[in-house]
Amino acid sequence: MHGKLIVGNWKMNGSLSANQELVRQIAEGLSDASCRAAVCVPSVYLSQVQQLAASGHLLWGAQDVSAHEQGAFTGEVSAAMLREFGVRFAIVGHSERRQYHGETDALVATKAQRALAAGITPIVCVGETLQEREAGHTESVVKRQLAAVIQTNGHCISEIVVAYEPVWAIGTGKTASPEQAQQVHALLRAQLKAATEQSQRIPLLYGGSMNAANAASLLAQNDIDGGLIGGASLKAADFLSIIAAASP
Repeated sequence: MHGKLIVGNWKMNGSLSANQELVRQIAEGLSDASCRAAVCVPSVYLSQVQQLAASGHLLWGAQDVSAHEQGAFTGEVSAAMLREFGVRFAIVGHSERRQYHGETDALVATKAQRALAAGITPIVCVGETLQEREAGHTESVVKRQLAAVIQTNGHCISEIVVAYEPVWAIGTGKTASPEQAQQVHALLRAQLKAATEQSQRIPLLYGGSMNAANAASLLAQNDIDGGLIGGASLKAADFLSIIAAASP
């Protein structure tokens, strides 16, 4: 694996005018970056971001992908459709999808499979709730979530990205300490190593409220290869600050 990977997740935010300015500022600030950078945007903005970012170094992705290839699934967006917009990444299994839409480990694994089949890199999210952490279940939860994806996609598991997002640290202002984050990342790295000889190709991102202030200390950990950035990705200066921390 070469360099860090910083991915912005805009969630349900954005407008045509705001996106244009945000992408312009980010693209201009990437000239000195040595890491890869991407933004995962609402599907209605994929065409716009494709046009805005196509000539530069900024990559783009989707925030979800359907588990179905086509058919009577109103509101769903297939991997083949995303591919037509030059999508490089698709987030699957984000904690908000698991919590608000009842997505299971098996469904997340199938979504990852659909993305891979279309040549799109799935960013597979795993993470525990505060209740699960306090009960001492962090290890079993993240290993179970990742195991489902490995089982379904074992032959090409080295083509995925994994993002550890402790649910208790998303949008709460709380962040896992660098040591806490590294502990889980090392666990995930060992699980991937047992599944494929090419485990070092798989970037492990931290996705729990990484921001301009804490990025450097988190990214300095041995098994943290980048970040999945929420709120801070909506402000060009903050997002570029994180990218700078990932580009020593």
